[in-house]
Amino acid sequence: MVAVFLAIFYMPLESRVFRTAIDATLDLSRWYAREHVILCLLPAFLIAGVISVFVSQASVIKYFGANAKKWVAYTVASVSGTILAVCSCTILPLFSSIHKRGAGLGPAVAFLYSGPAINILAIILTARILGFEIGLARVIGAVVFAVLTGLIMATIYRKEEKEKAEAQMNFPEVPETRPLWHTALHFFTLVLILVFANWGSPASEDTSSLWYMIWSNKWLITGVFGLVLVYSMIYILKMKTWQVLTGAAITLVSALIFANPLISMVIAIAAVATIGLTDKSADGENREWILSSWGFTKQIVPLLAIGVVIAGFLLGSTHGDTSIPGVVPNQWVAWLVGGNSVFANFFASILGAFMYFATLTEVPILQGLMASGMGKGPALALLLAGPSLSLPNMLVIRNVMGTRKTLVYISIVVVLSTIAGLIFGSL
Repeated sequence: MVAVFLAIFYMPLESRVFRTAIDATLDLSRWYAREHVILCLLPAFLIAGVISVFVSQASVIKYFGANAKKWVAYTVASVSGTILAVCSCTILPLFSSIHKRGAGLGPAVAFLYSGPAINILAIILTARILGFEIGLARVIGAVVFAVLTGLIMATIYRKEEKEKAEAQMNFPEVPETRPLWHTALHFFTLVLILVFANWGSPASEDTSSLWYMIWSNKWLITGVFGLVLVYSMIYILKMKTWQVLTGAAITLVSALIFANPLISMVIAIAAVATIGLTDKSADGENREWILSSWGFTKQIVPLLAIGVVIAGFLLGSTHGDTSIPGVVPNQWVAWLVGGNSVFANFFASILGAFMYFATLTEVPILQGLMASGMGKGPALALLLAGPSLSLPNMLVIRNVMGTRKTLVYISIVVVLSTIAGLIFGSL
């Protein structure tokens, strides 16, 4: 109480920098709420709920557990980001879900890193805007780093992993309640809805490019996968047909009336949640799916909100054509990360680790920094550390893994990113 009182008492309202930082905080928070929560986080919570409820613990342990074949576990985890258009925050409910289901620490951390880092949309955009070399370096670095980070974490905590492996050896074989392809269809339908709903606009105005054609029809494509979701809810999850069709009809009418995808997405998710919560099936899995998604929401959203506010105040708000500085001036950032020194690469890694990047936004931000004199080495270091880490991300994974493991994970990512930046900058 005393600390809060003193902070308010000595609040430097007369300072222009302070007022600008407040503007940046509010702008970033509003932008995040408008552009990221509804289309990214809400579908991600539903996907996490699917993993938590419909994917059996035996399946997770089989492919990601401490006794799983290492090459299978790390291969799947390290390339998982190619199908997920997610940022460092959207990956959190998915990571939390597989971690709780018994995944080994190494594969789980590899998944946590690779999800945002090897986003195929971001890789393509990086190569097109920042150059083929840095785009290729980002691909190689992201895959290698995912495996290395997971292996290092598993080695450091090998005693704990050994105990987990011994416990999982006695885990009984539980038969699946439905065929694997049923669960896979439901899961990947939600994933593809997430991917296409967040498909970014093309860098060029070439209307003949595949990227542009997908972007110009992304809501039609999303709608098609919405119909697949309707099929999945009726024939796979066995929800009441009239309820599912009513929810789909209301969503369609909202799209025609409002012509606003945010409103339609909210209505669609509300319909799915309502149908799931009122489901009376004997096994109760459909209701548990929604409750599990809500559990992830309560766990993650408050920490994300705190992290976004702190990140906006310290580092400012940069998105689209908007650039509002925080307490730390942008000029300092450009000055500190010029050239290819150890300090420049290390500072770029630290900066990337604490800044929040929504999916694809790291590319235009880096474009501006490089135009201001940022070296290619520090640019790659920031690309490898930034998308996979952020202050909001750190707050949440600390809640999942604990403080010590979180600090180790952050340190590994920062050190590896610094080394990669030095190597790339010297080539």
